[in-house]
Amino acid sequence: MTLTSEDLPAVPGEDSNLLRRAGQVAGWAARTGISLTRRLPGIENATEGLRQVEHQVMATLRRRLDEVDDPYVVALSAASTEHTGNGSGQLVLAEEPLRTAMKELLDRSIGFDRERAREYLYATVLRQLTPDEARLIAVLAEGDAFPAVDVVARGGRVLLRNASTAGTAAGVTLPDEVPSYLTRLAGLGLVEVTGEDTALSSQYEILATDDTVREAMAAGKRVKIVRHTVRLSRFGARFWAACDPGVKTRAR
Repeated sequence: MTLTSEDLPAVPGEDSNLLRRAGQVAGWAARTGISLTRRLPGIENATEGLRQVEHQVMATLRRRLDEVDDPYVVALSAASTEHTGNGSGQLVLAEEPLRTAMKELLDRSIGFDRERAREYLYATVLRQLTPDEARLIAVLAEGDAFPAVDVVARGGRVLLRNASTAGTAAGVTLPDEVPSYLTRLAGLGLVEVTGEDTALSSQYEILATDDTVREAMAAGKRVKIVRHTVRLSRFGARFWAACDPGVKTRAR
């Protein structure tokens, strides 16, 4: 459903913020398939009316995200009362949740078009991110590459993986966890870690003085620093384009 000028309070002196909000709500409504059957009230109640519409749209968005629950968790919950004894007095969960979860995914794959399948994929990834990881994705989405290093001990044992200055740029709450964050994001396919970028040589030197890197170097013998570069992957760029909160969806 697309809001038109007839749906907005057409009187002199309209508040530009109100109109921008109305346009944004229209985009949300179009994307989520909401049918906005009521027109916005007169200008004296326009703000309150728009607020009610926003609540309706956001409630639907939350329900859509709830539909992306892990199918195994859903199946596990449904089968939580189905137990069998193992002869030792202990209870063992039946295997049905695994089969039920796979059937759920296969059933969903039949009814999904490309847009819905892509939305499901991105929503599933989004639900796995921490707030700090979202900050990292946002700063990497600006297009810059950042230095990253591994600290490797004799014999090839990795003492620290993916330490990076990206966490400082993103202003994460837990800077000590940046190596874990980036490793997780790489595992999700959102970032890519490639070889050394000589253009970042001064930044590698700064990174080598980071407390986390120093602690890792002190924890082993004959350690060395292996330089890498971290940037948003192609999948990460598509994911960000779909999820970027700073972009308004144009009503269709």
